Amino acid sequence: MSVTVRIPAPLRKLTADRDVVSAEGSRLADCIDSLEGQYPGLKERLCDEAGEVRRFVNIYVNGEDVRFLQGLETPVKPDDEVSIVPAVAGGNR
Repeated sequence: MSVTVRIPAPLRKLTADRDVVSAEGSRLADCIDSLEGQYPGLKERLCDEAGEVRRFVNIYVNGEDVRFLQGLETPVKPDDEVSIVPAVAGGNR
């Protein structure tokens, strides 16, 4: 079994316009590597040069922000859902 990954619209050009894909791994980092193997270029959009989740990318495992879990070391199991959400900046003028 694999982990379900929800892909936001800005990254779908890398996944052949698929909004839901699957990845393998027991940690979030493994899943991101699995995604990179299937969809080259995706990891660099999610992780910075130091290998950490980019500042303006939010990743959730089963609705929980991984920044408040174990980051890329967050364990995942079959049937978990990973959601990638680009941070939205804005405000009043």
